[in-house]
Amino acid sequence: MTTIGVIGAGAVGQAVSALLVASGWCNTVLIASRHGRSADGLVTDLEDMSLVSASPVRAHRADPAQMRSCDAIVVCPRAQFTNSRTADVRMAGLHANGATVLHLAGQLSAYGGPVAMVTNPVDIMTRLFADVSGCTRVWGIGSSTDTARYRHILARMVRVPTKAVNGHVIGEHGDHAVICASSTTVYGRPVHVPTHQVREELAARPGRISAGIGRVRSGPAGATVAALAHVLGITDGVIELSAPGDTGTYLGMPLRFTGGHPTVCLPPLDQAETTDLAAADTKLRAAYLQLTATLKEMTPA
Repeated sequence: MTTIGVIGAGAVGQAVSALLVASGWCNTVLIASRHGRSADGLVTDLEDMSLVSASPVRAHRADPAQMRSCDAIVVCPRAQFTNSRTADVRMAGLHANGATVLHLAGQLSAYGGPVAMVTNPVDIMTRLFADVSGCTRVWGIGSSTDTARYRHILARMVRVPTKAVNGHVIGEHGDHAVICASSTTVYGRPVHVPTHQVREELAARPGRISAGIGRVRSGPAGATVAALAHVLGITDGVIELSAPGDTGTYLGMPLRFTGGHPTVCLPPLDQAETTDLAAADTKLRAAYLQLTATLKEMTPA
């Protein structure tokens, strides 16, 4: 019996929960939200979905602190803030989302199961949750979505099926994402990657989605459920997740999961990619130090 906790009943939480109801391997979904009303509404909606689709999965409302018995937890709340950025857009929620994640990490201190972090800026939120909670199995969703987009964009450019493309996007889930062009192959052969054009399209896609439907949801939700299947040992294979690097900074990197156990499998990087990855590390480390200093000032003695 597999039980997944989902904290956050917004766009991504709704999409993740619906995919879990349809997954075939999840038995119970526990939903938590800031005020409870959205959790109640989502649970009712998921009940209808289960009924009309003959799914055995059942959804229930729960508080985050009641999720310690879950096999895995998805953290995807979004604090209330206005994002007016045109660059580094995912950093807009650094402090507002950081305060929310800090509170949740305290509630789930020493939780023993895997945690999938979705809240942006996801690499920093993943590290914050892991550091504060003491949980040792915390991974961030972001680079897996970037990688899927990259493979799709390149496949369209060179007119091949997406499955023919093998390549990764690592580093930050944001403006300092690293496109691993030097190791990318099409049908197993090296290929010229028009990096500038690819980067432009990677940057444009989230905005195009948000302009059309208000929030990016389905892609991150699909990546989240795929990550859960890997970390729970349901599926073996490689997936790009945010995990701690050599400096302690959480960065997107390919992880090979076997029976739920990960092994880092970074592709070979050329000099430019190595430099870009170091720049991502520096940026995320500085932002994390800024966030933790601010949160410490906000916390009563």
